[in-house]
Amino acid sequence: MSKDLINKILITLGFIFLYRLLAYVPVPGVNIDVVKEFFDSNANNALGLVNMFSGNAVERLSIISLGIMPYITASIIMELLAATFPALGKMKKERDGMQKYMQIIRYATIVITLIQSIGVSMGLNSLTGQSGQGAISIDMDTFVAVSSISMLTGTMLLMWIGEQITQKGIGNGISLIIFAGIVSAIPSAIGGTIDLVNSGQMNFLTVIAIVVIIMATVGAIIYVELGERRVPVSYSRKVMMQNQKKRVMNYIPIKVNLAGVIPAIFASAILMFPATILQGSQNEYLLVIADYLSPASYTFNVFMFLFVVFFAFFYASITFNAKDISENLKKQGGFIPGVRPGASTAEFLNETASRLTFWGAIYLGLISTAPWLIVKAMGVPFYFGGVAVLIVVQVAIDTMRKIEAQQYTNKYETLSAVGL
Repeated sequence: MSKDLINKILITLGFIFLYRLLAYVPVPGVNIDVVKEFFDSNANNALGLVNMFSGNAVERLSIISLGIMPYITASIIMELLAATFPALGKMKKERDGMQKYMQIIRYATIVITLIQSIGVSMGLNSLTGQSGQGAISIDMDTFVAVSSISMLTGTMLLMWIGEQITQKGIGNGISLIIFAGIVSAIPSAIGGTIDLVNSGQMNFLTVIAIVVIIMATVGAIIYVELGERRVPVSYSRKVMMQNQKKRVMNYIPIKVNLAGVIPAIFASAILMFPATILQGSQNEYLLVIADYLSPASYTFNVFMFLFVVFFAFFYASITFNAKDISENLKKQGGFIPGVRPGASTAEFLNETASRLTFWGAIYLGLISTAPWLIVKAMGVPFYFGGVAVLIVVQVAIDTMRKIEAQQYTNKYETLSAVGL
């Protein structure tokens, strides 16, 4: 392993460690015991899911309680706008335009974070513990101002950490932050399961069945994520002679799951937002809606399946540009056997990608909901969803691929340096 790769891994681990430290920095003026008590009693609904994605930062009401979700929400809005308005979509494709595009996302993140932080701060005013203690220990107006600034600072720090990991470390920074948050909750989940078994609330055979479900889910994810359709490509004799010393790709790889983990993250962010807001309501009708949108409800999982399928098609259409691929192929003198270069090639690639995306979307929808349905049928007293497993496994696979790619790059650079 090269020194450059080791440095990148260490930088990534250092930023993740900083992220975990921030999870223990509370917002000033909060009674943490009251907040933790509240989240312990809401572990199986939307609040529990939000807490899991934040790495238990929410139950401590740390400065990163809102996590990276405001940034993801802003990205969703911008992706939808870019797909709707051609001018914005064109700006995103240009190098200088991409910088402006990302800047707009940052400003949108600030607005969303301020709205959410003010909402959370005002919601805490009505929160009391079993002993009658309030969740806020200082003046309300002062608390709203201080907590809003603190949470905004925390979210901006997370966004900066994510960008630094992407630029200087290994892997996608935003995905790794979510990954670290979920993984950090695993020890407490294991401890809680052991307590349930010891207290007789859960049978040991049920635990074994859950482990089998997790392993089957992981196996299915790895199998599909590594699956791809390789569309053969041929080149003219002249092109092959010109590039005989270079590696020419003789196929176009099209993944079964072109959208990656993004659809599951987008769907979770959209569904968790209204459920989290409604959870603190005192109105009985709004509470009924909140129950329907709870992650432990069938309604939530039906919407999750539909949203994941929708975002899988939507995001795949953005990431896979058949027209650009066909044009580049034509410029390089390549063609798909039996398919005319140009528009026919683009149409063929679009049809192939659409068929693969259909099955990829169904797979993502089932992985996001099926494990919960199975566990629910077994009568397990806690929430277990496939989204967390999907994110963890996908991010792990993506990071390993980037590490391998970096190793190959360093290997070729070394060979070039010695003149081989």
